[in-house]
Order: sequence, then structure tokens, then C-alpha cells
Amino acid sequence: MSLLVGKPAPKFKAKAVVEGQIVNDYSLEVLNGKYVVLFFYPLDFTFVCPTELHAFQEKLEEFEKRNAQVIGCSIDSAYTHLAWLNTPKSKGGIEGIDYPLISDINKTIARDYDVLLEAEGIAYRGLFLIDTQGVVRHQLVNDLPLGRSVDEVLRMLDALIFFEKHGEVCPANWSEGKKSMKPTVAGLEQYFAYDLQN
Repeated sequence: MSLLVGKPAPKFKAKAVVEGQIVNDYSLEVLNGKYVVLFFYPLDFTFVCPTELHAFQEKLEEFEKRNAQVIGCSIDSAYTHLAWLNTPKSKGGIEGIDYPLISDINKTIARDYDVLLEAEGIAYRGLFLIDTQGVVRHQLVNDLPLGRSVDEVLRMLDALIFFEKHGEVCPANWSEGKKSMKPTVAGLEQYFAYDLQN
């Protein structure tokens, strides 16, 4: 699996469902200046997948407050995405999902992001945090049965924004409001000294 962190996010133009309509040429370029959370999931009309899509929707306002666009992507057609969007949650559907869903029917996007499980022809649960300049800053790939934590995605986004704004790094288990540190030996010593006092 390739490491994309620190590299420009692979570009794509693909069909997507956006605000209930099929768009023919959705691309990352339309999101210049925004943070992007691009996540891959195996298939529409499955089991773990709708729980993840709804979990992102439940926190969508939090992502929007941080100037971040959430995008889902699977190897299904845009028409299958639309059918799933028109299926109620009580029936296993994703009715109410407002963020774009990309159709990667040719599997080129999953292949470019190196999350394609070739033998199955579907994507692993890959997630990529892309900064406002189009550079991948965080990636995480789960096996098929393992659902993601949306709260962890928000924590990573907060850490990136904090670093960009303040120039200080975010230690283990950091969250908004917790102590950060300067990326120096003195900064580490001060961080541990503060930790011992509290």
C-alpha cells in the first residue's frame, strides 16, 4: 500500500450524486481552499457502510464549521448511489445524506489511492484528510469489517488546523483545548513538566 501523506492527492473527475442530482464531472478542483475528508467504503446496500455514512452525516455541521467537505466514494454507479439515497434508514438506506457520493465504477480512484482490494473488486475503508492546498496530511485504511470513528477524523482535522494556525505540534491523545508543544527538545521538556504538575 502506498503512502500518500505529504503528496498531492490524486486527482479525479467522476460521476457523483450531489444534493440528490447526478453530476458528470465532480472533482477535487472544485474544492480548492477547503479541507477535504475523502472516504472510501466497499459497497452500497451493505451493512457496516450505512452506519459510517450516517455517522459522517450526524457530524456534518462540525466538518462544515471547520471549512471541510466530506466526500464518500465506492465502486457503485451513480444510479445505485441515488437508489440507496432514496431508501429510508429504517430499511438499510442512506436517506438524508447531504454530502457528495462519488461513483468509482471503473475503480480508477480506489486504485490511485491504493485502497482497491483487487480480488474482490471493492475498496477497503480508506480515509484521506486533504489540506486546503490539495496535499494528503493523514490517511487511514481499515479492513472491511472494521468501521471508522468519525470523532477521530474530527480530532485529526482539529490537530491539522491547530498546527497550521499556531505552529505547535499535537501530542498523543491531543484534542481541542489540551496542551500542545513546540517541536523542540525544550518544548517536549515543558510539555512533560506541565503533564507532571497536572
